[in-house]
Amino acid sequence: MTEPWGGEPILITDRLILRPFRREDVPLYQAICADPKVMEFLGGTWTPDHTETVMAQANRGGKNAGGMVAIERKTDGAFLGAAGLGVEQWYPDDIQVGWRLIPAYWGQGYASEAGRAWLDYGFDVLGRERIIAMADTPNHRSIAVMRRLGMVFDHEARLRDGEDEFDATIYAITRAAWPSQHRPEILRLSPSFD
Repeated sequence: MTEPWGGEPILITDRLILRPFRREDVPLYQAICADPKVMEFLGGTWTPDHTETVMAQANRGGKNAGGMVAIERKTDGAFLGAAGLGVEQWYPDDIQVGWRLIPAYWGQGYASEAGRAWLDYGFDVLGRERIIAMADTPNHRSIAVMRRLGMVFDHEARLRDGEDEFDATIYAITRAAWPSQHRPEILRLSPSFD
């Protein structure tokens, strides 16, 4: 099996580099996924082993909406968290944009900037007609990011994850609505990201 860690940047925005996870990111992302504050609306904390497995899977499939990959700040190389595109079990026909950041970096526009870059990628490169975002209904911070991205309320649903049920709020945006949004300049698509 190919070593999943590392690789060329996928997208570069004004402030961020969106890239595959590196081996040194593992303990940092494990800390995010073990933080009850971060994971409050994400089904609860993850074990270190589960987090590392998810990271490796995302690196292998990140080019084709396989999950979230690393967010790195350009100015100093700080690991901020993760963002990306993926497919959730409840909506297998839709691609979803998502993000998860270290709390110290909340409220600085990083989730919105990464989300915009991934929406650009989903529409312009993957050719999707619609992209959704989903959050537990009480997760007002994520819903605010969805609104800042120009996404609009689609519906609410009661979803089941194993034995747990939760109320979810789903937002969406179409390719037709996206060009009217303020889009950040994507400085580069990695040549290996075809």
